[in-house]
Amino acid sequence: MASMYHEPVEDLPQQTRDITRAIQSMKEELEAIDWYNQRAASTQDQALKNLLIHNRDEEIEHATMLMEWLRRLMPEFDEEMRTYLFTEGPLETIEAAGS
Repeated sequence: MASMYHEPVEDLPQQTRDITRAIQSMKEELEAIDWYNQRAASTQDQALKNLLIHNRDEEIEHATMLMEWLRRLMPEFDEEMRTYLFTEGPLETIEAAGS
């Protein structure tokens, strides 16, 4: 596996390394969500579909928990999430409307 770091790890503070761990974990959760979602959409076996949907939803829970951890740690995530999450209308117009 290629390094998760683009800078020498010994130069990075612990908090930055933890953020990288969380982001890498979120990537893995999102990939798992995609895989389970595709498999559930493809199978004709209802029992298998139900299991795959259950597994997908567990991965969604994990990804959401990581997002919340990042939001709590990084004010930039908090600000953007407060701007865009749980809104209505075209997302590309929200930033302009708030200006």
